[in-house]
Amino acid sequence: MSNSLPLSRRDVIEARLADGRQIVAASLAAEFNVSEDAVRRDLRALAAEGKCRRVYGGALPLLTPSQPISARIGQASDRKRALARAAASMIEPGEFVFLDSGSTNLAIVDLLPKNSELTIATNSIDIASAIMNRGDFELILIGGAVNAIVGGSVDATAVAAIENMNIDRCFVGACAVSARNGISVHEHADAIFKRTLIKRSASRIAIATSEKFHERAAHRIGGATDIDWLIVEDDLPAGDVEAAVEAGFALVKPNDITSSS
Repeated sequence: MSNSLPLSRRDVIEARLADGRQIVAASLAAEFNVSEDAVRRDLRALAAEGKCRRVYGGALPLLTPSQPISARIGQASDRKRALARAAASMIEPGEFVFLDSGSTNLAIVDLLPKNSELTIATNSIDIASAIMNRGDFELILIGGAVNAIVGGSVDATAVAAIENMNIDRCFVGACAVSARNGISVHEHADAIFKRTLIKRSASRIAIATSEKFHERAAHRIGGATDIDWLIVEDDLPAGDVEAAVEAGFALVKPNDITSSS
């Protein structure tokens, strides 16, 4: 089947999948000036070779739900940095900010404004290290047993630590987002931790790359009423945008921040 797929288009699709990007058949058809049927045949060929997952309207990269944080940090870095820039722009000077464990939240650290007198709390080993390397913020590290998948502490000790915090703004991690099921994660203990984090925060923000709208995770942490803002990519497909808005999510895109500044 792969012989019917032009090499140049195959290279483009595979490169984008390797970067963690979602493939939208209609957009690719317009880009290459071919029919959507041709693109769908291409995607079927790649799926048959085990190089993508077919979804309605396109394809997604192959993702392993149990990937440790160390494997996720380098993936789709440019896309995550764009989302992180939008997140950092929401932070006000003097705030008590919680950065939940996650590779996109790690990208926020380099973009935090200088001389803003922030206090940063985190349960993430990598985020704590990055804050320490900056040296210009007060840091609170949430302790407990470290979960290698999550990249930080989410056990009962960690939950107890944040129960007594009054957090101004939290950035909560997400493994899957859906209009029906809200925001979910793969680890049960992580879900309990995140629900507590949301409860103890005045402003709650989640960040999701586009593929998370087609992921499934077992443990729900909340819905649209539990999150004040959901930061999504500029090219999130229109169908996903419409479904999220209808579910009540308040969406923010990086271009929204740029155009208003």
